[in-house]
Amino acid sequence: MRIRSLRGVLALAVAGLLAGSGVVTGTPASAAPVVDQAWSQVRFLGERTIPQYSEFRGTTVGGLSGIDRDERTGQWVMISDDRSDRQAARFYTAEIDVDGAGVHDVRFTGTKPFLRPDGQVYPPSSAGDGTTVDPEDIRVDPWTGKYWWSQEGNRPRGTPTPTDAVIQPSVQRAGRDGAYAGELPLPDNYRITTGATGPRRNLVLEAITFAAGGALLTSAVESPLLQDGPVPTPEQGGLSRVTVHTRAGTPLAQYAYPQEPLFAVPNPAGSFADSGIPEILAHPTDPTRYLVIERGFVTGHGYNVKLFEMSTRGATNIKNVDSLEGATVTPVRKKLLLDFRDLPLPLIDNYEGMSWGPTLPTGERTLLVVSDDNFWPGENTRFVALALR
Repeated sequence: MRIRSLRGVLALAVAGLLAGSGVVTGTPASAAPVVDQAWSQVRFLGERTIPQYSEFRGTTVGGLSGIDRDERTGQWVMISDDRSDRQAARFYTAEIDVDGAGVHDVRFTGTKPFLRPDGQVYPPSSAGDGTTVDPEDIRVDPWTGKYWWSQEGNRPRGTPTPTDAVIQPSVQRAGRDGAYAGELPLPDNYRITTGATGPRRNLVLEAITFAAGGALLTSAVESPLLQDGPVPTPEQGGLSRVTVHTRAGTPLAQYAYPQEPLFAVPNPAGSFADSGIPEILAHPTDPTRYLVIERGFVTGHGYNVKLFEMSTRGATNIKNVDSLEGATVTPVRKKLLLDFRDLPLPLIDNYEGMSWGPTLPTGERTLLVVSDDNFWPGENTRFVALALR
């Protein structure tokens, strides 16, 4: 049997296994709370900050909102969320030395722009042709070595205009040279509309991760859909959606993820504040377990970032639930692993990317987290290394 066919059989087998266990299609009362058997210890290893506005091969390094380790080369790939406003939407490769003593060096080794199906780079939003992108996350396909990357599109502030048009989110495949290699169909409720349904502006699709050794792709909407209730406030949290897809894009299940309330009240009152899920990461072997970053920003207080573990086992499959507002569902289980305020860092940055690193001699698994500096003065591109047991 050809390798491709064997992998297809494996993907179907994993999907069937999940469905049969109730993780995807049911919510059995006997399902074990896997999250209770999860990571029990998180240890800070160290951090490394690169100078803001560093130049590399004619590009401005920044906006790093996704990271993944390429097991084929041992190098890392990172995506910039530059919407082609500075240079063309792009990714970087780098050698990053991570071990039990921390992050020793970050050496960028390459950068390529993402290309459209016609072979051209993506234009800035000012081009007004409706094809700009907002890159957010990137993963190395463990089966093919190609890059899968998400972009959250655009929901206009009001009536669409040429420079503020409806642009649908997407998960695309790219060759290692950045060439377009395909696109994944997304669930209907991920679609941006001009009505009262779908994702909110700039709170769309960021996080993607391969699960079950690459047989599944899991994604998360950053904040509650319009029809799913309000966004988190200082008084209450909200329900976002996590979707498990086949490699072909078919949604196997969606789950409600309970986001935390905002960590502070804006100062001055009424000023900007938001929160969301910028990143998820599948457990190395268990397709029902994930790490989740929740990140919030509140004017007058800055950023707050927390690392959770979640389990989909026993959660309600909400794939066919049109609205979560007022619905009776069992959300995923979650457990706080780390509050970044407890780390010996000079300040809390905008952490948006997360990837597994090498296993340490102690048996701990390293985790590398990177912050997005937003190309904004005073913010940082910082790499933080953790060890999980």
